[in-house]
Amino acid sequence: MGKRKGKCAKKNAATKEALEPEHLVKAPHSFVIHRGKCSKDLMDLTKDFRKIMEPFTASQLKERKKNTIKDFLSVSGYLHVSHMIVFTESELGSYMRLARLPRGPTLTFRIHNYSLARDVISSLRKQYVMAKAFKNAPLIVLNSFSGEGNHMKLMATMFQNMFPTINITTVKLKHIRRCVLMNYNPATKLIDMRHYVIRAVPVGLNKGTKKMIQGKIPNLNRCKDMSEFFDKAALMSESEFEDDPNAQVTLPQTLASRGAALNSKSAIRLVELGPRITLQLIKVEDGLMDGEVLFHELVEKTEEEKALIKKRREEKRRLKEKRKAQQDANVKRKEHEKEELKQKALEGIIKKKEITENQRLMELAAAETQEDGAMEAEDDDADYYRKEVGAEPEEDLFSQKQPRKRKSDDEPARGFKKMRLDKKLKKKYQKNDDTTQKQGKRRFDKNDDGKRNFKNKDGSKRFNKKEDMGRQRQGKQKVFGGKINKFGKGPSREKKMGKSKGKGRK
Repeated sequence: MGKRKGKCAKKNAATKEALEPEHLVKAPHSFVIHRGKCSKDLMDLTKDFRKIMEPFTASQLKERKKNTIKDFLSVSGYLHVSHMIVFTESELGSYMRLARLPRGPTLTFRIHNYSLARDVISSLRKQYVMAKAFKNAPLIVLNSFSGEGNHMKLMATMFQNMFPTINITTVKLKHIRRCVLMNYNPATKLIDMRHYVIRAVPVGLNKGTKKMIQGKIPNLNRCKDMSEFFDKAALMSESEFEDDPNAQVTLPQTLASRGAALNSKSAIRLVELGPRITLQLIKVEDGLMDGEVLFHELVEKTEEEKALIKKRREEKRRLKEKRKAQQDANVKRKEHEKEELKQKALEGIIKKKEITENQRLMELAAAETQEDGAMEAEDDDADYYRKEVGAEPEEDLFSQKQPRKRKSDDEPARGFKKMRLDKKLKKKYQKNDDTTQKQGKRRFDKNDDGKRNFKNKDGSKRFNKKEDMGRQRQGKQKVFGGKINKFGKGPSREKKMGKSKGKGRK
C-alpha cells in the first residue's frame, strides 16, 4: 500500500501544477472522430488525420454509435480539448466539420478528393518514415488566405489555432520535424492540404563525402582505392539534382540529423507523409454544430429571411430557457415535498413510539394491580378457612394456576416428541370402539357387578365370557386363538350355538 499524502501536499497548488507542464496544458488539444455510417476509406482518413494532429490528440479514441457530441463535450474541459474534427458521409459526398469547443463557431468543409497516407508513401521512390517526428506538433503554413470576407479570416484563424504557437526566441529547431501546408486557390475556392516531414541535408559536398557524413555504408565495388570513391565526380546519376539555392540555409542550431551542425550550410527537403485532402468551405455557423449561419457558399438569403430566421431562433431560445426554468422549479418543489414527507414520517415514528411506550406502561400497571388483587383474594380465602376449620390450608388449595398459554403463530414449532406405547394402544382401541358404534356392530359392555357381556346390534344379551368358558370346559374342547375346536369331544358347536340362538331369540 502506497504512502498517504498529507493535508499540505493535497492543498498545495504547486504539486497539482507539477503533474502536467503549463505549455502542455495551454496547447490546443483535439478530438478527431467520425459520425454516422461511413465507408472504410473515410474511417482510415480519420486515423490519418489523427496522425497529423499528434501528439495533442486522442490517437486511440474509441467512439461508439450511441455516443453524441454532448458526450465528447462533457469530457473536453477535463482533457483541455479545444477543437473537434468530425468526418461524415452522405449520398452527396463526404464532409469535414471543424468546431471550436465549447461554444463554436463551426466550419463545414466538403471533401472533393483525398488520398490516404499509405497510398502517398507507397508512391514515393524513396520512402522516409520517422517515428520520432510525431513526438512534436507540426508547423502550420498558410498560403493565399488573405482574401476578402470575414469567412476567410475566420478560416485562417481556425487553422492557425488548431496547432500550438511557436515562440521564435525560445524554439528549438530539433523539435520542428513536420509541417502542414494549407494552400488556398481563389479561382476554384479549393484548399489543398499536404503533410510533410522536414529534412536538413548538407550541401557543397560530393556524393561520397555526403554518404560518409550521414553514416551510410558506401559501395566500393567499382573503386580501386578509398580516395577514388571521394574524388570520382561521375558517381552522381542523371536522376539526381542539385539543391535549389533558395532552399539552402545556414543553421543557427545543431540538428539531430548527421551533417546538420551549427553554422553549417544545409538544404531543406520535404518528404510527403500524407494524407492529401482537397477541401471547400461550404458553411460557417455561429454555435457548436448549430446556430446562426454566418456564411453559406451555396445558399443566399435576403435580409428579411435572415431577420425571420433570427426571430424564430430567439423564440426557440426563449422557450428553451422558460422550459428549463420550469424544470428547475419542479425539481426544487419535488425536493421540498420529499423533505416535508420525510419530516412527517419521522414525526409519525416518534409519535408511534410514544404511544407504544404508554400502552406498555399501562399494561404493566394493569398486570401489577391484577396480581395484587389475586394475592389479596388468596389471603382472604386462607383467613376464612383458618377461622372456620381451625387448621392451616394446604399449599395448593387456594393458589391459582397460571392459565395455559395458547400457542401463537409467531412461536417456532417444537421438536417431535415420541408417544408412549400405552397411549398409542389406548388411542387405537378407542378408535376401534368408535368405528364399531358407528357401524352398529357387537361391542362389549359391563354389568352392574363388573362382568362384561357380549351384546347384539339391538342390545340383547348374547352370553358372557365366563359361561362360554364353562361350556368349553364341560365339553372338553380346546380353544386356539379364541376359536372353538370343531374336532374335540362333547356336544357339537352347532347344537350349542343353536340353543343359545334360540334362547336369545325367546
